Amino acid sequence: MKTIRTILPPALTFIVVILFWAAAKKIFGISDFTLPSPWQVAKAFDRYANPLLRATLTTAESSLAGFASSIAIGILAGIILSSGRWIERAVYPFTIFLQTVPLVAVAPILVLWFDTGFTSVTICAFIVSVFPVIANTLLGMRSVDPALHDLFTIYRASWAARLFKLKLPWALPSIFTGLRISAGLAVIGAIVGEFSAGTFTNQGLGILILSAKRTFNMDEVFAAVFLASVLGLVAFALVNIAAYWFLGSWHVSEQRGAANRR
Repeated sequence: MKTIRTILPPALTFIVVILFWAAAKKIFGISDFTLPSPWQVAKAFDRYANPLLRATLTTAESSLAGFASSIAIGILAGIILSSGRWIERAVYPFTIFLQTVPLVAVAPILVLWFDTGFTSVTICAFIVSVFPVIANTLLGMRSVDPALHDLFTIYRASWAARLFKLKLPWALPSIFTGLRISAGLAVIGAIVGEFSAGTFTNQGLGILILSAKRTFNMDEVFAAVFLASVLGLVAFALVNIAAYWFLGSWHVSEQRGAANRR
């Protein structure tokens, strides 16, 4: 019963969007080239099943590698930045460049440095997804209750004890907020990276979208875009599962979420 209550609202919303899409196409007489019907897109999943599956797996591999790198490096960077105000003031402004740099301009440079393929695409996914992890880790580390810091000082806790028993547990909710943002961004970064750094011999969804657009297979384009969205949703769901596993037994945000799901 709980599963039905969880799945039913988004399923109904999806059905409404599909019906609105089909109705708008018919009412306004939109051509198939501009906007294929939902049924044409559904048929594309069968017609182009093999290339779509291969492309999805390729993009998933790159986005997962980039996301995993952003988790490791982003959390480590947040910990280092939180260790001293002077380090934060000296380094943090430069991490903002990772969020503001235009990826389409950086991707050709990465191709020159690392050649086309998996490495360049993975770095693109990393560049896009790492900043939210850094920012939210730093926020969580900086928001620890000062009274708890005083308590650890009274007991002469070591730097490692303060980090692993106070600062990191306190920062976990903020860290997972950053991971939720980064999960979708990693997929976006991988696909944008594939536009410039992907290969046609081992094509991901980005290359598939470009090639399908050139041959005017708009139903295949929409199917590829849909699968890219599914990848982002899967990554987001995995982060939510991890957040519930780490926080569900003690943090109020996940406890309230569990109560709402009941």
